[in-house]
Amino acid sequence: MRHLKIFMLTAVALVMAGTAAAQCNFRNTAFKSGEFLSYNLYFNWKFVWVKVGTASMYVVQSKYDGKQAYRASLTTKGNSKMDKIFVMRDTLLCYSTTDLAPLYYRKGALEGERYTVDEVWYSYPSGNCNITQSRLHKDGRRDKRSLSPGECVYDMMNMFLRARSFDPANWKSGYVVDFRMADGNSLNPAKLKFLGRTIVKADNGVKYRCLELSYTEKDKGEWREIARFFVTDDANHVPVRLDMFLKFGSAKAFLTGMKGTRNKITSKTK
Repeated sequence: MRHLKIFMLTAVALVMAGTAAAQCNFRNTAFKSGEFLSYNLYFNWKFVWVKVGTASMYVVQSKYDGKQAYRASLTTKGNSKMDKIFVMRDTLLCYSTTDLAPLYYRKGALEGERYTVDEVWYSYPSGNCNITQSRLHKDGRRDKRSLSPGECVYDMMNMFLRARSFDPANWKSGYVVDFRMADGNSLNPAKLKFLGRTIVKADNGVKYRCLELSYTEKDKGEWREIARFFVTDDANHVPVRLDMFLKFGSAKAFLTGMKGTRNKITSKTK
């Protein structure tokens, strides 16, 4: 009997150890390893939209701490026109489990005279989601802290991967998904709001039926819309257009190409 009790307690402990990662898991139905997306970037300069660069996103199956994982990267690059207005070189990287639980996030951002590197590490011990955040400043100063938020937490890239597998079949305009968003030195409430369906023409000349989603964050007590996404209304949920409301102006990204998508693209329209 004593051995049975020990066995049962051990089994419970093992289950609890896996619960935290499991509760932050989400089934991936939208992408596969090898997907590549490319975009043109535009900036609103004196009421005129000017093409100022490109962006690309790549997802591949990799390893993290010796375990199978997805690695996703997003790179933006301004051209000479943009550099005259505002230098922008952003590189984002994330790792997630194959069940989309966040593992790591990094954003290196050169924006004007400001350069920062944000990092977030995730772990799931004893049924809790723990994070360590770090922000490296241009002068070499580093802010670092560790937290146990008591709930699942996401960063910009990991939430993007997760949201692509949401099932919007029964969503009505105004439907909201709440979550917590982490970067290198803050943890803020955030919302993804469904605004309805529309048609968007991409820079590859194709029109797509799209879901329109608004992403807002609460910072210093105020809600602010950060971006608006238009994703294909099919099983891939590929971003076709992205409107970004930046502190220094407005920018847009339009899809130019996609390769290696997981599902058939059924959202094309005339």
